[in-house]
Amino acid sequence: MYRADAKQSDGTYQREQCWQRLGLVSKQSERSAWKQFQPYLDTENEAAKKLPPRIGLTLAEFAEEWRTNVAVNLKGSTTRAAESHLRAHIIPKLGNYHLPEITTKVVQGFVAYLAGGGRSRKTVENNLLTLSTLLKTARSWGYSCGDFRFAELTLPREGVKTEPRSFTDDEVRKIIANASEPLSTIVAVTSVLGLRIGETLALRTLDVDFARQLIRVRQSVDAATRTVCGVKSKASSADLPMSKELEARLRTHLQRHDHKNELLFVNRRGRPFSANKLREKQLHPLLDALGIPRGGFHSMRHGAASSLLDDGATPAVVQKQLRHSDARITLELYGHVVGDAQRNAVQNRSIKLVN
Repeated sequence: MYRADAKQSDGTYQREQCWQRLGLVSKQSERSAWKQFQPYLDTENEAAKKLPPRIGLTLAEFAEEWRTNVAVNLKGSTTRAAESHLRAHIIPKLGNYHLPEITTKVVQGFVAYLAGGGRSRKTVENNLLTLSTLLKTARSWGYSCGDFRFAELTLPREGVKTEPRSFTDDEVRKIIANASEPLSTIVAVTSVLGLRIGETLALRTLDVDFARQLIRVRQSVDAATRTVCGVKSKASSADLPMSKELEARLRTHLQRHDHKNELLFVNRRGRPFSANKLREKQLHPLLDALGIPRGGFHSMRHGAASSLLDDGATPAVVQKQLRHSDARITLELYGHVVGDAQRNAVQNRSIKLVN
């Protein structure tokens, strides 16, 4: 008995048990049987060394399987990002490679191609993440894949990092004071709680708990399709404290609510607001009129985090409020904020040393 690699119809190889009849045990010695059996083993071992270099599916062919069986189960924004990477870069450059041919050397060439086009390190990393996801799935499905290892790649150097646009507290106060409803309340909720705009627009009337002074974040509105879906991650689903000012504003807003829709904020047609249209048709014109540099709703989330850290909140508190899944995300995004404790420490040292 021995094992041999048998090629399957889908291009993968599966090890199978094989039997070779050598005769009766009573009529030959073990040594004689091994001598008779050895040519079969030699033939199989030689065949294993000469497997054709091109086996299985190409990356483009596997991407179609991934779209059919995996992408349909992912969040809309995740699928759109992956499709963008596949369509613009991965398939045009690597689509004709068979899965076993996608080695670290080949992917390093892909990195050089992306970086040579002036693309940022972040863009390179996002494309590699999509490629890694596809290859990981291919391996788990039994496909033979190359020896690509992300850790062994040399990525382009970081460029000059630009700080994200953050609305200051003064700017937010002006926006809330001058915006019409319901934009004013939408900005107030987004800025005070540091919500993603999709989370604000997906709030339901039942998510506002006046008895316990809480606002529950459980869902989000997809920016592209305007459909209500789950939040970004498990950590994003949370109960957040409701301030007295938000309570008063939300009570007033609910008095104007027709209660025909469970959503807290809906347009005239009873549908969820489009974050893009709110930004382009209401927020940006208002910013221009107030003389405030333009920014999007996410700049309000950045502003909330920066303001909390400036006021002395610990990174752990800010992480919990913004509902980042990892504290490192909070520190990476807002490590530039100089809090009062750090500022006071520098000031005290300056007093000791500088006249």
